[in-house]
Amino acid sequence: MAKKSSTTTKTKVKYSKDTYVYWYESMLLMRRFEEKAGQLYGQQKIRGFCHLYIGQEACASGAITALEKDDKWITAYRDHAHPLGLGTDPGAVMAELFGKATGTTKGKGGSMHIFDKEKNFMGGHGIVGAQVPMGLGIGFAERYKGTKNLCICYMGDGAVRQGAVHESFNLAMLYKTPVIFVIENNGYAMGTAVKRSSNVEDLSTLGESYDMPSFAVDAMNVEEVHEAVSEAAKRARDGEGPTLLEFRTYRYKGHSMSDPQKYRTREEVEAYKERDPIEQVKKTILENEILSEDEIEEINKKVKQKVADAVKFAEESPWPDGEKAFEDVYMQEDYPFVKE
Repeated sequence: MAKKSSTTTKTKVKYSKDTYVYWYESMLLMRRFEEKAGQLYGQQKIRGFCHLYIGQEACASGAITALEKDDKWITAYRDHAHPLGLGTDPGAVMAELFGKATGTTKGKGGSMHIFDKEKNFMGGHGIVGAQVPMGLGIGFAERYKGTKNLCICYMGDGAVRQGAVHESFNLAMLYKTPVIFVIENNGYAMGTAVKRSSNVEDLSTLGESYDMPSFAVDAMNVEEVHEAVSEAAKRARDGEGPTLLEFRTYRYKGHSMSDPQKYRTREEVEAYKERDPIEQVKKTILENEILSEDEIEEINKKVKQKVADAVKFAEESPWPDGEKAFEDVYMQEDYPFVKE
C-alpha cells in the first residue's frame, strides 16, 4: 500500500498580493466596525434599527475587486459594509449611525440609509425590495448614456418574493440592462427560513424564467465571489445584459439588534463559523507567505485604530440643527418642470 504524503497542501494562490491583502484588511474592518456598532447599540449610542453584516463580508469585498471605480452600487438596509469596502470614511459611517451632522447623510438616514456619491454608493434602502427597480434604473441610465459602467444591486433572500423584483428582472432582460442582481441568501428572511417561505429553495433558478444567466456562489469564499462577479461584469460590459447571482452566505448575528435568534441552533451558527471568510483568506496569506504573522498583526492593530478613531469622531461630532430637517427634501425652484 502506498504511503500517504505528510506534506500539507497549500491553498492555491490565484490573485496578486495586493488583492489578498485588500480582502483581509477590508473584511476585517467590516467585521470590527460591526462588532463595535453592536456594542454601541447596547449602550444606546446608536438608536433605531441596526442590521449587522458579520459573517457576510466576502459578499462585498469580493465584488469590489471585480468591478471598476465608476460602477454603481445599491443595496438594502444591511448597508454599513459596502461603503467601508469602497473607501468611505469609517468616521462618517459611524457618525451616521449616531445620527450626527457629520454622517454620510447628515444624520438624517441612520443605519439603514448610508450614501456616498463620491464612491458611487447609491445607498442602503429601508423598504424591502425597493432598491431593485432603482438598481435597474441606474443600470439603464448608464446604458442610455453609452458608458461601459454597470450597477450591482444587492437584495436579501426575503426580498425575492416582492413583485417589483420580478418586474425588474423582466425589464432588465428585455432591455439588456447592465445590472448584476445579487441575492445575499443568508438563509433567513428576518427569522423565517427560505424553505418555509418559498417553494423554490434554489434561489439562483429564479432568473431562469426570464432567460437570465443565473448562478449560485459560495459567498463564504471571497475568491468565489470575485470570480462570479468578474464574469457577470464582462457580460454586462459586452452588452449581454444582466446576471443573477445567489450569494450563499450566513450572518452570525440576528437579523437586527432586537432579534433573539430562536429560529436556529447554536450548532448551526458554529458550523458556518468554521468556514469564516476572513479566516480563509488569512490562512491563504500565511500558508503562501504573502504576509508574515507580524504583518498580519500590524493590519489588526491598524483596523482596531480605525474603528476607535471612527467612534471618537462620532462621539465628538455635533448633533444636526433641527432646521436642517427640511433641507434636501424637495428640489430647488430651478427644477425645469416646476412652475410658479
